[in-house]
Amino acid sequence: MRHTSRPLVRLLRAAMHHFRTARMERFERMFGLGADDRVIDIGGTAFNWRLVSVLPWVVLVNPDQQEGDGEKIRAETGDGRALAYPDYSFDIAYSNSVIEHVGDWAAQQAFARETARLAPAYYVQTPYRWFPVEPHTLAPFIHYLPLPLYRRLVRWFSLWGLLERPNAKRVGRMVDNIRLLDRAALRALFPDAVIMTERVLGLPKSLIAVRIPAGRGQRQ
Repeated sequence: MRHTSRPLVRLLRAAMHHFRTARMERFERMFGLGADDRVIDIGGTAFNWRLVSVLPWVVLVNPDQQEGDGEKIRAETGDGRALAYPDYSFDIAYSNSVIEHVGDWAAQQAFARETARLAPAYYVQTPYRWFPVEPHTLAPFIHYLPLPLYRRLVRWFSLWGLLERPNAKRVGRMVDNIRLLDRAALRALFPDAVIMTERVLGLPKSLIAVRIPAGRGQRQ
């Protein structure tokens, strides 16, 4: 199983790299990203910032200790639901596929409030709840089911379950750590944002809450 899964894993990594590269190119254009911009990446790693043509000053904030990547990317430990930085400490707040992992609705509200107060501009991406394939477990359709049933089935009806063969405890940690959002929920969390849609084969795959203040134009 492990040997036969290697080409599939490589394919999935290549697909992720493709989507992330396209996403970062759009982000860079939309925000007119500059080398002097101060960006807080809440819950991210240095990976995405290797995909931009202009590298800003980036602070990576995670609950667990991370490593920076060169002079302009540094890592700090922190909780995205309650950060110690003063309001508007940064030019852009950025978060990619994190808000669905921070906890229940109250925790997601706290995360959204922190994101919005840290910078005048923000970009928050999250997988769309109703996309046919759940992106963390690569489970088709069964994530629409009630949580107890989804927890029972994900080991056998998801690519993650078939490749990783997780025990029940690990399945529980994985499933209980995901709270996907739809458009109405994301709009409620970020009422002053424009909600954008990423599509795959015409289907909404991800949602992005974007706030770009006047004067921050697109870079051609």
